[in-house]
Amino acid sequence: MELNRITFDPNVMGGKPCVRGMRVTVGTIVGLIASGKSFDEVLEFYPYLEAEDISEALAYAAWRADEIEIPFQAA
Repeated sequence: MELNRITFDPNVMGGKPCVRGMRVTVGTIVGLIASGKSFDEVLEFYPYLEAEDISEALAYAAWRADEIEIPFQAA
């Protein structure tokens, strides 16, 4: 999966995953959708976003949720 709208910059929102380098985090978008907001409502709140930004933020969050952590055992 190619996610070209999700960016990471330590100088923007502390390096959290953001949309196209803007100060809108994936977490913000996912939180709005999870609270029942529609794509159209999110786009009203953030008129500089595009529907594809929301879709990609959700895809990124789903991909991250699928990851597992494997504990590291010291030798």
